[in-house]
Amino acid sequence: MDGRRRNPYELTDETPVYVISVAAQLSGLHPQTLRQYDRLGLVSPDRTAGRGRRYSARDIELLRQVQALSQDEGINLAGIKRIIELENQVAALQARVAELSAALEGAASAMQQREAAVHASYRRDLVPYQDVQQTSALVVWRPKKPTD
Repeated sequence: MDGRRRNPYELTDETPVYVISVAAQLSGLHPQTLRQYDRLGLVSPDRTAGRGRRYSARDIELLRQVQALSQDEGINLAGIKRIIELENQVAALQARVAELSAALEGAASAMQQREAAVHASYRRDLVPYQDVQQTSALVVWRPKKPTD
């Protein structure tokens, strides 16, 4: 979110609005199939106070994906559940990578600012020695030995 308060009546893909009969019709599945998928943990719709299921648009899309994997690809329900778990894990890891990348960029920016501040604090009355002829001469200073 960008800091603004969200309208409580605004509908999103995660808003649970569809009863099981409508969700079944939208997904092309039988309501009993939706109940079985819920029991197996493939799709987890929200519940009302009376324990009725409420499906979101995202749940409907997931039901369609489960149906396609089962019917078109021939994957059993245990395999589909594992695929869904792995996809959720990948999405969570991608979000974490994005979060860490943003933190890294912030740290790098802060480091550059601190480095610039250090460079700005250098004394300007010290001037580096440069040979007029631009040769690479080496100057060695040896202190005199004290005489007794």
